[in-house]
Amino acid sequence: MQLVVALDLPSAEENLALAESLKDQDIWLKVGFRTYIRDGKSFITSLKAINPDFKIFLDLKLYDIPNTMADAAEEIAKLDVDMFNIHASAGAVAMQTVMDRLAHLEKRPLVLAVTALTSFDEESFRMIYEKGIDEKAEQFARMSYENGLDGVVCSTFESRAIKDATSSSFLTLSPGIRPFGEDAGDQQRVATLELAAKEGVDFPVVGRPVYRSEDPRAKVAEILRVMAAL
Repeated sequence: MQLVVALDLPSAEENLALAESLKDQDIWLKVGFRTYIRDGKSFITSLKAINPDFKIFLDLKLYDIPNTMADAAEEIAKLDVDMFNIHASAGAVAMQTVMDRLAHLEKRPLVLAVTALTSFDEESFRMIYEKGIDEKAEQFARMSYENGLDGVVCSTFESRAIKDATSSSFLTLSPGIRPFGEDAGDQQRVATLELAAKEGVDFPVVGRPVYRSEDPRAKVAEILRVMAAL
């Protein structure tokens, strides 16, 4: 597993201070929708200036017509980020179009597809997709795998079934990780590090338990120690 720390604080200054405190840790950093809309490309540059070895996951969840998604993906690839995501709901043609657009690059970012947002519970998910989370997440994952994506964003609870349905090397990134049983907040399907390891999650994402900690650096160090022992 590779730890992803979410930079979801209210300002660029706070997020950069958090990154600075973690600059000697072997981690990924997640730059989300609000942060990128507010702080833009220069924020990515600032993170790389703190530590050029930081791996950046740009979490924008692209969802539009296929060509527009491919245009956006091509621009994202110019940002020197290491991974980004699209919505699986955009469909197979969109997936193919995005991957075809990136195929000429000597080094492209990893591309993941969002299956079911971890804020959904079973009832609210069925209202939109008319299928259960497990069934639909696996369907989206198969589609993503067949169209050349590198993996999916899913909850810990779908990770093992998705790998069984695709490949053990097909990546799963799981938000809503509460390393030591912290409060779930607005997430419905949260999990511990132990469960994430058991279910084969490649990228556990931790946000609030780190940035709301009195000592984020110590918290991350503790998480990495636990991960190394799993």
